[in-house]
Amino acid sequence: MEKPNLYIILLKFSDNKTSAGSFMESHKTWISEGLKDGVFLMVGSLQPNAGGVVLAHNVTQNEIETRVALDPFVIENVVTAEILEVTPAKASQHMQFLLGQDAYSRQM
Repeated sequence: MEKPNLYIILLKFSDNKTSAGSFMESHKTWISEGLKDGVFLMVGSLQPNAGGVVLAHNVTQNEIETRVALDPFVIENVVTAEILEVTPAKASQHMQFLLGQDAYSRQM
């Protein structure tokens, strides 16, 4: 099985940005589901008013690609999505859960 990593998802506004209001509620539902499922760690805005960012984990590359493709903002071309996969090597005490056992032993 593919090892889950950390993902940074950049949701950059497209030319269809003006349609965001029409899909905002369904986009917020998509965000809430990701948080509830324990996949999304943090969601925020790219500044200045450039779109959004999501930190995700506990999924494989294929799973995060599928989840991002289901974002109403992506479906309606309000944003373009870029998924960056990160293999965490070191983390603060608060973020140790991202390392997993294998990564933690590499630090020793």
